[in-house]
Amino acid sequence: MHHSIEIRNLSFQYPDGHLALSQVDLTISPGEKAALVGPNGAGKSTLLLHLNGILQGQGEVRVCGLDLRDKKNLPKVRGMVGLVFQNPDDQLFSPTVYDDVAFGPLYQGLPLEEVERRVQAALAAVHMEAYAQRVSHHLSVGEKKRISIATVLSMQPEVLVLDEPTAGLDPRARRNLIHLLAELDMTMLVSTHDMHLVRELFPRMIIMDQGRIIADGKTEELLKDTVLLETHGLEAP
Repeated sequence: MHHSIEIRNLSFQYPDGHLALSQVDLTISPGEKAALVGPNGAGKSTLLLHLNGILQGQGEVRVCGLDLRDKKNLPKVRGMVGLVFQNPDDQLFSPTVYDDVAFGPLYQGLPLEEVERRVQAALAAVHMEAYAQRVSHHLSVGEKKRISIATVLSMQPEVLVLDEPTAGLDPRARRNLIHLLAELDMTMLVSTHDMHLVRELFPRMIIMDQGRIIADGKTEELLKDTVLLETHGLEAP
């Protein structure tokens, strides 16, 4: 059985010379829900962008057994990894919510009946069925986040990857999003500063700092290590 995500000895340097990732090793098993935490600049977002080939560093990245160093695998991997950006406006660009959610399946060349079915299913999964004909940019941040998730669910990914999903949300929208993520029965890797979210939803926690993985283990155990958390800019919830 393949791991959902397998990273071996991954390093990445930005053009300005900043070393963002240094010899990162990480595996995520099918069905696992893991949180990626650490201070700003730890390399979390950079790591996520390697999972569908937006960035490519030195080392090995495999998704569901497919090696991203082989360019032929990129289109397939991009269908397997549902990457939801921190800012939903980076993800939503079509005239209506329906068009945004249909974009991926249409791009994959699926028949129109299948596109329609996937859009309905994705909007139902995020409880936004009534919003299909709305204009995405007129929605609240919380609603946009849900639609962003629907745009990747319509691709039927193997892995859902989210960057700071609760950033910018008011308490009610945040609570709704946590409920939504809890309902989604799929492999999930989420980068976040929201330690309450981590404690509530993610049995596994991976701490990054200065481009390295510092600790990786059971959330409940790592949250008890206050010295470890404080050393790496984190606070127990």
